[in-house]
Amino acid sequence: MKVILLDEIKGKGGEGDVIDVAQGYAENYLIPQKLAVAATKGNLKQLDERRNNIEKREAVRIADANALKANLEGQKVVVEAKVGEEGILFGSVTAAMIADAVKAQLDIDVDRKRIELGKPIKVAGTHEVSISIYREIRTSIVVLVGVEEPEAEETVEVEAEAETEVVEETETEAAAE
Repeated sequence: MKVILLDEIKGKGGEGDVIDVAQGYAENYLIPQKLAVAATKGNLKQLDERRNNIEKREAVRIADANALKANLEGQKVVVEAKVGEEGILFGSVTAAMIADAVKAQLDIDVDRKRIELGKPIKVAGTHEVSISIYREIRTSIVVLVGVEEPEAEETVEVEAEAETEVVEETETEAAAE
């Protein structure tokens, strides 16, 4: 079934594209979600009339995407995570964590769905992460993972408890004398 896309759909096309999709996909998903309309003669005629406006919006989107690419290109972001022995993380670094770090450190909004990790980051260190900004416009940033070490925190807590016990014992002995 031929449809006219009203918005960008990853892997299918952008606004104003006429594509051929399965009838069930069109009738059950694209049309009810208002992502596409059927490619009838009337809709195709309206598309021809709107083509100029669509091209202007597309030019603005591409310019914005290129500006964002220039701002992100080669940037470094630090993601703090608990690191165990041998640099292995407790858990993994997610796309949402990277998006939050980019927002906090660079003050740039990046959709977590556009961050392409490939496989989860489970080791501390430096990792290069790709970000798909708009269609074929991509960039990469460097993510530094690590910093926190839970063993060091536990050692400090144990030492603080031991000092408290020594002070309490000294006070008890002084009170007894």
